[in-house]
Amino acid sequence: MMKEGLIEQLKTQEKFFLNTVSCLTEKDSGFRPNEEMYTVAQHVGHTAETVDWFFEGAFGDKGFDINFENYAERMGKYTSFDESVKYFKEATARGIERLKAVPDAELMAPITDEIMKSAPKMSVVGAVVDHTAHHRGSLAVYARLLGKKPQMPYGEM
Repeated sequence: MMKEGLIEQLKTQEKFFLNTVSCLTEKDSGFRPNEEMYTVAQHVGHTAETVDWFFEGAFGDKGFDINFENYAERMGKYTSFDESVKYFKEATARGIERLKAVPDAELMAPITDEIMKSAPKMSVVGAVVDHTAHHRGSLAVYARLLGKKPQMPYGEM
């Protein structure tokens, strides 16, 4: 039952995110309010990467990768909104599959890495939801700056 609730949280955060960005298009991929901010495509790509990052950090063998030295360079690969959305959907699906594959006892096992140390591994789902909401909000502002009205995130898609 606990696992099903976590999976539902991931599905719901995906729906909310996709509802919000549904007003954006491939033509908006490179938009950013200024040069020091992510583009639309980079926001979505970063959000997707972070889903994988949390799950690998909690459930993987190596823990959280905090080597951010090449991060700005890595974000440069996100140039397509459509491709970034596809990656976000795939990352969410990978997170769901990972949850399905781990025993309930592992969900309750403490994270041993310095990031979120001692929290139960399942707490990364809340972190994913929170992080995705943060970027959903940023992308809603970007949409408004582009003269678009984001869909209510909590409605049907």
